[in-house]
Amino acid sequence: MEQAAAEPRRKQATHTPWPEDTPKDKACTVIGGSGFLGQHMVEQLLARGYSVNVFDVRQSFDNAQVKFFLGDLCNRQDLYPALQGVSTVFHCASPPPSSNNKELFYRVNYLGTKNIIDTCREAGVQKLILTSSASVIFEGVDIKNGTEDLPYATKPIDYYTETKILQEQVVLGANDPKRNFLTVAIRPHGIFGPRDPQLVPILIEAARKGKMKFIIGNGQNLVDFTFVENVVHGHILAAERLSQDTALGGQAFHITNDEPIPFWAFLSRILTGLHYEAPKYNIPYWLAYFLALLLSLLVAIISPVVQLQPTFTPMRVALAGTFHYYSCERAKKAIGYRPLVTLDDAVKRTVQSFRHLQKTG
Repeated sequence: MEQAAAEPRRKQATHTPWPEDTPKDKACTVIGGSGFLGQHMVEQLLARGYSVNVFDVRQSFDNAQVKFFLGDLCNRQDLYPALQGVSTVFHCASPPPSSNNKELFYRVNYLGTKNIIDTCREAGVQKLILTSSASVIFEGVDIKNGTEDLPYATKPIDYYTETKILQEQVVLGANDPKRNFLTVAIRPHGIFGPRDPQLVPILIEAARKGKMKFIIGNGQNLVDFTFVENVVHGHILAAERLSQDTALGGQAFHITNDEPIPFWAFLSRILTGLHYEAPKYNIPYWLAYFLALLLSLLVAIISPVVQLQPTFTPMRVALAGTFHYYSCERAKKAIGYRPLVTLDDAVKRTVQSFRHLQKTG
């Protein structure tokens, strides 16, 4: 997900005006449009004939077809100009989970989203499509073919996910057909693809430091990894079907590649594709979890004296060693979703895009 707007107001970026005959139902704003998912969203929207505003704290690419607005999504004065005259808002802004900044998570994911809802209503926006996360129902134990009917996690795997739950609840709760304001939440899982700033770079950095030698558990736990273009496709389908069927409002939809794969097999395909060794030594899941829990307790004890941020945590052990894959049946039936890119092709394209990180010598 994308780094969110949470900085002081900045000067609005320059842009080329839209054609005056742009139909309103093809006018949209992508909040967080300068990030990983956001950039792919902008590209696909333009390819489908949409006129696009981008709202973010930074402008990370140039495109004469796009209107850029820079500012803080928690500030209505910053946000309102970017939402004027559009029918649909795609909200995919979020701080990187790895930042471990609890104050920022709450401010952006929850307070910022409440401001987006209020500003959408003020600007006359008709549809708000939220990028949520399948992890809102994950508590660190196996989920196999999980549906959207599963309850929200009462013990979320981290504080970031806790704020994503609050975010999704406030967005879906704002759905109001009587006032012509419809909302849905898209729940992807394990987003990856070209320009990914998280999964692949972090994986390669760990491999370079010799930290990718062990498989947690027996290596058979199935997990969803979802190609970024398929995630975008799910967002756009939801927005378009929402115009035809208002009963879809207020719902969440899992969007994945619909091809669960063993967690360690997926990582190994990325690693070997870039000429690194795949992990080959197994460590029992219970032992890895116990060691991570022990480490977290030690960190908590010494935290008043030394500030540490360990990467080997119970949450990461759970993500690496349990089953967590999700059903797309609701999205298939309600919005006609099918992945555009197979997992095999997605891995090939991703590896090719990261050739600059491959092992040499």
